[in-house]
Amino acid sequence: MVDLFFDRVLVKNNKDQDELDTEHEIVMRLQNRILMLFFASAACESCQQFAPKLTDFFKRLTDEFYVDRAAQLVLLYISLDESEEQQESFLKELPKKCLFLAYEDPYRRELEAMFNVEELPTVVVLRPDCSILIPNAVEEILGLGPDCYRNWQEATELIDRNFMINEDFEQKSMRSLSDPIRRLKYKVEDERKKNKKKRRKGWGGGGDEEAGVEEEKEGGGSPF
Repeated sequence: MVDLFFDRVLVKNNKDQDELDTEHEIVMRLQNRILMLFFASAACESCQQFAPKLTDFFKRLTDEFYVDRAAQLVLLYISLDESEEQQESFLKELPKKCLFLAYEDPYRRELEAMFNVEELPTVVVLRPDCSILIPNAVEEILGLGPDCYRNWQEATELIDRNFMINEDFEQKSMRSLSDPIRRLKYKVEDERKKNKKKRRKGWGGGGDEEAGVEEEKEGGGSPF
């Protein structure tokens, strides 16, 4: 993740628009986190409609009012605005904890090409190793809300058992119901299950031998 923004300047969406311009600052902010690259423009009506929902989604996962511990999640706005004034206007609709690239930074357009952004809004979800988890998570965010973070978290092996949305204290069972869907959708392999299946089928010639032992135990009497 850090390599993607090495030698770049990320700006905080706070009042002073503080900059993260050192390798140490960028590492501390991005390392071991899931990154959402939000491609949008103030001139896009769909982006205007989606921005409040994305802001609510992000706050419910990172604001201490909603969670006991903030999610390992970073939101980075990649402006495709036509002017700096449009970008500044749109940033007011986004969370104060999000980051963005300065309007004059040409890397914005490089990222647009790198991730093949063809529609707005687009939210590219990246694993900590910079590989793409979801090319565009807009529909998932709208459909599942904060619950989809659990899918991302486990698909990227960012297991943090201390993280829990306050509502979940009353709905702990919901997670187990979504596990099969999550594993199918994100192709999260469970090697232990695969190995068990191989042993049951007798891979390596051990199946018949084991079956014979079982029959001997069941049919033969004990000498004691």
